[in-house]
Amino acid sequence: MSVLYYTNVTIHVLAAMLWLGGMFFLGVIGAPVLRAVEPPALRQRLFQALGTRARDASWWAIAVLLVTGVASLHFRGWLHWDGVFGSAGFWRTGSGQALAAKLVAVTVMLAVSVAHDFILGPMAGRAVAGSEPALVLRRRAALLARANALIGVVVVIAAVRLARGG
Repeated sequence: MSVLYYTNVTIHVLAAMLWLGGMFFLGVIGAPVLRAVEPPALRQRLFQALGTRARDASWWAIAVLLVTGVASLHFRGWLHWDGVFGSAGFWRTGSGQALAAKLVAVTVMLAVSVAHDFILGPMAGRAVAGSEPALVLRRRAALLARANALIGVVVVIAAVRLARGG
């Protein structure tokens, strides 16, 4: 493979690290530390600031992942219909199944990210700090974030399978 291919894969992996690493950082370190912050209004402002910064970085990473993911398909010779995407035989191979799993998981992650980042997260940020509605929205947003991180693990497993030939 060419230097361009390896550069593309390196950028893809770094963007994935930023996206998934941000989720894991917030879930394992950021959120537990912030839950102890008092008063609730300060905690909410900190969550909102950290969440907004993470959201912005994540969506840049997602854009890079989409571009480099398509480029990786091109470099592998898979970005055409005949014999690859349009071939039932391709999808029965280990590589085809790993690619399918990765594409489905990424699609679900994108949908969950949209719901979390642009619907529930902002709603929680606008709710009165410490109120019952704010707590409910925050729990729902946290549940979506955890689900997304778990789906991210599925993406990593599929990516490893894909890199190792299925």
